[in-house]
Amino acid sequence: MKRFFPLGARAAAVALGLALSAAWLSDSALAQPAQAVSKPISVIVPFSAGSASDVIGRFLLDKVAANSGRSFVYLNRPAAGGNVGTLSVVRAEPDGLTIGFSTSGPLAVNKILNADLGYDPEKDLQPVGVVAVLPNIVVVSAELPIDTLGKLIDHLKKTPDVGYGSVGPGSSQHLAGAFFEQLIGVRMTHVPYRVTGNLVTDLVSGRVPVSFQLLPNVLGSIQGAKVRPLAVAAKSRLAALPNVPTAAEAGLPEYESAAWFAIIAPRGIPRAYVDRLNADVNVALRDPAVRSRFSDLGAEPRESSPEDMSRVMASDIAKWGEIIRKGGISLTQ
Repeated sequence: MKRFFPLGARAAAVALGLALSAAWLSDSALAQPAQAVSKPISVIVPFSAGSASDVIGRFLLDKVAANSGRSFVYLNRPAAGGNVGTLSVVRAEPDGLTIGFSTSGPLAVNKILNADLGYDPEKDLQPVGVVAVLPNIVVVSAELPIDTLGKLIDHLKKTPDVGYGSVGPGSSQHLAGAFFEQLIGVRMTHVPYRVTGNLVTDLVSGRVPVSFQLLPNVLGSIQGAKVRPLAVAAKSRLAALPNVPTAAEAGLPEYESAAWFAIIAPRGIPRAYVDRLNADVNVALRDPAVRSRFSDLGAEPRESSPEDMSRVMASDIAKWGEIIRKGGISLTQ
């Protein structure tokens, strides 16, 4: 998708972006980071407050702010599986005053799900870097008398069309559920939500008894014994849930599913600005407090470059394409 600006507006945007980059990169700005740039940077998070994207993005960028003197303002714009908020980043001026903190759904797999997103994540966004990877966790309501993955599979085979909740069509949770259905040969009913809190409320009550969740979304409910984790869809157990087996340990070795989280910017932003932001984010990712917090949330910190992120996007588009096509999945499901 192309953006068209009047010549004067485009020139002004580029000039402002270059000025911001120069300010951020200059030795004097680094020596006095609080005076580097007076305006805060808007961070568009395309999911609701309290979601995994929101929690991880705020914690990481708050550390970047503390280190660099930059200031960030967070704008939650949840809708359409993250596409609405991500499109807001695409449409923003490339002046360094708007970035996004998004995830693999709107940055990769939704391109397969819907050819008319209004944007192409590979063409219309500037990758800054992947910052974390979170495996999905198979969870059930404590109202459901099931405590192992094997028992859940048996239950689903005897009771088809059981509902599972996600934060929207095309989300990692939706695709994790679809992949799970395909592996065990059982049809379930996908129940999409716009707001994570509403999903968790219905999961706790048993109204939607199953979900394939990211740990930050359900950690409090797990700790309160209202939601029961059955398996982690990854090669290794999570430090935050040491007693929860991997899917392979629970008898489903093919089942691996994860979301990744990343920082994006509008296409056309000066590369010097992107590189500086990427460097500051990677420094923050090495901070013991950040690594500890990520571990508590079931996230693996991931330092990367913009080029690394481009490769991750392409890989996910290829990986999930077959699953999406096989399941006949669309953003309206």
